[in-house]
Amino acid sequence: MESLKGKIVLITGSSIGIGRETAFLFAKEGAKVIITYYQDKKPAQLVAEKCRELGSPGVMTLKLNIADLSNIKEVIKRTASEMGPIDVLVNNAGCITWEHLENQSHKKIDQQINVNLAGLIKMTKEALPHTKETVINISSGSGKTGYENLTVYCATKFGVRGFTQALAQETAVKIFSINPPLTKTRMSGFQGIPARDVAEVILDTAKRSHLIESGVDIDVPKHWP
Repeated sequence: MESLKGKIVLITGSSIGIGRETAFLFAKEGAKVIITYYQDKKPAQLVAEKCRELGSPGVMTLKLNIADLSNIKEVIKRTASEMGPIDVLVNNAGCITWEHLENQSHKKIDQQINVNLAGLIKMTKEALPHTKETVINISSGSGKTGYENLTVYCATKFGVRGFTQALAQETAVKIFSINPPLTKTRMSGFQGIPARDVAEVILDTAKRSHLIESGVDIDVPKHWP
């Protein structure tokens, strides 16, 4: 496995849930971690403190609205100038609406598309010139199978997987999709598997990235050979 000590890892949506647990695991490995948050500033600060306690040699906390291109560019610029080139980008930020399509407002539809898909694509595009090794996109089991009440969410997560597969053919940077099942986070009403289980697969993917074919899906749970 590849050592992550001293690596620079940028994790979107890392103040809570899967992103928070992922930050903790990378910090334990000795990576430098960039924590981003949208509204949860205090939780993000607590995550940063914990990462330092766990052994991260460098931690930065930045506000990121993934639906705002100017904010994306600002985060990438600050990361590159203050921390250096990114080794691992984890595109984790997301949102969800649990409703039949007929009941979803256009605002909610736009929000899911702009955050889960368009924002992820723009974040990756802006980060790629500054990224040396790996991009890990958090898709979903709902990106492989459609579910009632999740029409738009499913569409965005199917899109993440397609984007990953196509981009793998265009760049030397390794890129993967992680597909968790229902996970115990705020988005799911805290139902499902522990967020740490997903974080462990994200960490393992980063450590094994040089051994895995770029563009592939990695489902959770994952039993590595």
